[in-house]
Amino acid sequence: MQTLFDKYAEVLVDYSLRLETGDKLLIQGSYLAEDLIKAVYARAIRAGAHPEFRIALNGTEKIFYDNASDDQLKYISPTGKLIVDEYDALLNITSPFNMKELQSTPAEKKQTVSIARTDLNKTFMQRAGAGDLNWTLCVFPTDAAAQEAGMSLQEYQDFVYGACFLYEDNPVARWHKLKDDQQHVVDFLNDKKMIRYASADVDVKFSVEGKTWLNSAGTNNMPSGEVFTAPVEDSVNGKVRFSFPGFYMGQEIEGIELEIKDGEVIKWSADKGEEILNKVFEIEGSRRFGEVAVGMNDGIQKFTKNMLFDEKIGGTIHMAVGAAYPETGGTNESSVHWDMLADMRDGGQIFADDELIYENGKFII
Repeated sequence: MQTLFDKYAEVLVDYSLRLETGDKLLIQGSYLAEDLIKAVYARAIRAGAHPEFRIALNGTEKIFYDNASDDQLKYISPTGKLIVDEYDALLNITSPFNMKELQSTPAEKKQTVSIARTDLNKTFMQRAGAGDLNWTLCVFPTDAAAQEAGMSLQEYQDFVYGACFLYEDNPVARWHKLKDDQQHVVDFLNDKKMIRYASADVDVKFSVEGKTWLNSAGTNNMPSGEVFTAPVEDSVNGKVRFSFPGFYMGQEIEGIELEIKDGEVIKWSADKGEEILNKVFEIEGSRRFGEVAVGMNDGIQKFTKNMLFDEKIGGTIHMAVGAAYPETGGTNESSVHWDMLADMRDGGQIFADDELIYENGKFII
């Protein structure tokens, strides 16, 4: 009889990663995700792939930041480079021991690591954009993540597995349906040139001429449910206050406000964690936008402090500062790609070429 983990593995291997015979797959996660890792490993072998795994231990990330010298913070391991250069597929299973592990780590240290990974991230983006590297990020529910989301472990498991459609008889078929539904929106938007997000907290306008809207339906992220593109790099103008907290390398930033002129963030503030914003915006490429998107998964309605779910909330938009995905036609490069989320369900509107196409969290096309 097929277990829930078997169904999860089927979705990840067959639908998300689309593994083929001979593909080199790396599975990464903590040992808390052992049941899912083994199910994926077995499914990948049956698909003819060559799976391997790297297992995280509790507390090692904090040990690194607490003890690493500046040279060690900047170090890029040959193994990490080989993985990004040579593997065909990557699966990252988020399965945290402690959501606050790096809460007190100085922002300067995180910034150093982020900058050092610029070239590695560029290679990753290029290979993914060219279709040479399939990657997926998913979640294995843990007590720490459940507590962060304000749920019991059972409630959080139901939330995660429900968002991935694992309680349905045929989850893969359900993901194909969501993909088809979103493609209607993508096809419409790809004929438009100018987009405006408008709400009580948002008034931002940008060009998407020459860019490509993409359908995120459970391949790179599981779960998913969004449409996204990159704005023309110097076209973004306006102001925005993001409704939900932002999270950068384990630290929370509340009440983020940005003012943007000709594609560049020229002013910023936050009610909490503004020092993190200051450090992020020192990083090259981080003051321009790499992504604009609309969340469309109505099965996700609760904010859980995990952007994998939160940016897909039906009735929200998000904008990411930093690196663009090359497949959208975006050219901004940075070691940062940081999504920030705003609610559009109460009076929010989206205009395309001055036509109202979205209102109160729903497309009306």
